[in-house]
Amino acid sequence: MEDVIFSEALPMLLADATARNAFHPDETIMTIFSPGSPHVNNSVTATAKVPEPARILHDDAEAIAVATALAEEFAPGAADRDRDRRLPFAELDLFSQSGLWGMTVPRVYGGAEVSYVTVAKVFSIIASADASIAQIAQNHISLLDIVRVDPDETRKGRYFQAALEGFRFGNALSEKGGKTIFDMQTRLLRQDGGFVVKGQKFYCTGALFAHIVPVYAIDEAGKGNLFLVPRDAPGLTVIDDWDGVGQRTTASGTVIVDNVAVTESQIVPSYLAFERPTVHGPVAQIIQAAIDLGIAQRAIKETAAFIRTKARPWVDSGRDHASEDVYSLEAIADLTIRLHAAEAVLEGGGELIDAGLLDETEETVANASIAVAEAKVLTTEISLLAGEKLFELGGSRSALAAYNFSHLWRDARTHTLHDPVRWKYHAIGNFYLNGVKPPRHSWL
Repeated sequence: MEDVIFSEALPMLLADATARNAFHPDETIMTIFSPGSPHVNNSVTATAKVPEPARILHDDAEAIAVATALAEEFAPGAADRDRDRRLPFAELDLFSQSGLWGMTVPRVYGGAEVSYVTVAKVFSIIASADASIAQIAQNHISLLDIVRVDPDETRKGRYFQAALEGFRFGNALSEKGGKTIFDMQTRLLRQDGGFVVKGQKFYCTGALFAHIVPVYAIDEAGKGNLFLVPRDAPGLTVIDDWDGVGQRTTASGTVIVDNVAVTESQIVPSYLAFERPTVHGPVAQIIQAAIDLGIAQRAIKETAAFIRTKARPWVDSGRDHASEDVYSLEAIADLTIRLHAAEAVLEGGGELIDAGLLDETEETVANASIAVAEAKVLTTEISLLAGEKLFELGGSRSALAAYNFSHLWRDARTHTLHDPVRWKYHAIGNFYLNGVKPPRHSWL
């Protein structure tokens, strides 16, 4: 790997003269907001300063310890941030400077190369504090696995170095107008000896907070590529118009790509992650499952605390305390058993991803995909159930706006829509009954 600092190498990376100044430390990004929605924050300005050097993690234990410390910082304000839709700029600075956004960078490139068992634990820990903050980092970590399969060592080294330095990668991948998620209209076109990208994206979690935005576009050969452009590149507009019922502070809105100029050095051939067997699908999915698991962990913790300190025993129970109610005991036991099952299956999925990374074959990748799909079923179900049971067991008082417990269920319901569990059952059943390997994409 070249011994190069990303912030110093950026002018080489961005040969287009109009983009060379994108990362000047004092530059402020002007963000366009949708003024018509009460859910949209119309007063915030995003900045994309070159970050201070991020912490370099050394091993898995350090990553978990750092995540645990961050969760203690993030958890107290999560309900208020959701209520006010206060976007977590300061929290994300802490998060990306902690070194966790570079935790999967291979050791040969200077990273800790933590296991995916650890990645899942880190995301569940952060999500148990604030699921929106965890989701903002999801696409960044997933992208680093796409960079892993890039055959261009120079480009790979630069983007791994960027992650280690604390640069945040966003997301402009999905679109909402096509027949399916694979019906993409954004195109890469040749122009004046270079390339331009034109299209419109939605569900762009992380783009508003990013230094670099990966844009998914189809090239002239019909293949999908990621084009990594500066957050404030001319022609790239981020619109904060996300008004989902949950994950309210992810700013998962629109990105308009209006003839954004890119160079060959910014093009990552993401299609290579699916032309041969790779574990990228289960890598993307295990992070999603871990976020749902974290929501469930927090909801069950809040439920138990509320029963012990604020809920009243039902009049017919004959008990002095709600924590002695026989039906509450049964419900807490059921939730905990389901949670422990989800945790165990998720850990097993991480182990199979780690094994697959050592030898990516049709068999190892399929095994990892199915294991993570099983985990995703369990984490989806427990996150939704835990959010609902919080109110049932807490009683009417738990529904008061002062607690804002609804954000846990809303976050779970919104985040679990990302990839339908009903199709996880299809893939799992078809694998075990008919020996059919799951399809290769980011949703399995």
